[in-house]
Amino acid sequence: MLNDLLERNIAWSEARNNDDRGYFARLAAQQRPEFFWIGCSDSRVPANVVAGLDPGEVFVHRNVANVVHSSDMNLLSALEFAVEALKVREIIICGHYGCGGVKAATEDLPHGLADHWLEPIRRLARAYAVDLAQEPDEEARRDRLSELNVVEGVRRVCETPIMQRAWRRGVDIRLHGLIYGLKDGRLRDLDCTVGPGHFQREVAE
Repeated sequence: MLNDLLERNIAWSEARNNDDRGYFARLAAQQRPEFFWIGCSDSRVPANVVAGLDPGEVFVHRNVANVVHSSDMNLLSALEFAVEALKVREIIICGHYGCGGVKAATEDLPHGLADHWLEPIRRLARAYAVDLAQEPDEEARRDRLSELNVVEGVRRVCETPIMQRAWRRGVDIRLHGLIYGLKDGRLRDLDCTVGPGHFQREVAE
């Protein structure tokens, strides 16, 4: 399996170099992504592939069920690097329908350490229990919960000191919530975009 992977890498790098002789030299020289992507670790949702972007165009952090924990130093370090060092100005929190992490969070079964990681999703499920009950079946309820998890992720990133400081300095950074459909390969905007204007209104209030 490893040999196969290495052979695929050779074929890919040679094809890429044949198409664009300066491609790898440009990538090696400097990293200039336009987007910071917080997504799920699910192997079916690779950020640059589903967004139609090349390597180097998106800086990525992924975890199980794209959960934003306020104490996740890995995510916070990546966020700070994206904002302060890479000067990324578009941040995307992206979940997906059919998420195994969301499914695990709604099951009355033991999942080891994942149960601790997924606690924010269980809290969301309790908070929106009445709304979720309006969905026609379990799959629809889980998909709606996946959407709510993205919206909550946008809110939590907005509340980090990293974002608050950047907005206070007048940096024009916007956060967007997207959901990806495994069944059709489409990204959908959840209409929860937040920018510096929203922060300024909150401060004024």
